Amino acid sequence: MKLLTSLFAGLLFGLGMALSGMMDPARVTGFLDLAGAWDPSLAFVMGGALAVFMPGYFLLVKPRRLSLLGEPMVRVPAPVLDRRLIGGAALFGIGWGLVGICPGPALSLISSGQPMILLFIGAMAAGILLVDKVWNRVLEKARQHRIA
Repeated sequence: MKLLTSLFAGLLFGLGMALSGMMDPARVTGFLDLAGAWDPSLAFVMGGALAVFMPGYFLLVKPRRLSLLGEPMVRVPAPVLDRRLIGGAALFGIGWGLVGICPGPALSLISSGQPMILLFIGAMAAGILLVDKVWNRVLEKARQHRIA
């Protein structure tokens, strides 16, 4: 049942991205181009999403201890504002601004078959593996040297 729920949520997300036009990189870069031909449509999509999400979250999700499938609701601690978080957010924002695509729409755009989307997803996967396999090991070694 968890797999079907995840599949439904992903399909709903992809459908929302397609219907709102947010899979179009030109629309996203138009939103980020404050000095040029600014396109406010992304702000309206985000505002509409928050208007639907927030009441449902505060009334239906936050008070619950168990999900609808009976799983415990995991509370995520507030992030610590450190160099890694700020650097990662900056890197994400720079990439989003340059290309106009972030991971969600990129996965939705796989069906387009465009070589640039496949290149983007390959680079995204390589970056995830690089951080997971290399960068985290470097940080762990640095922590061990501080302890020793």
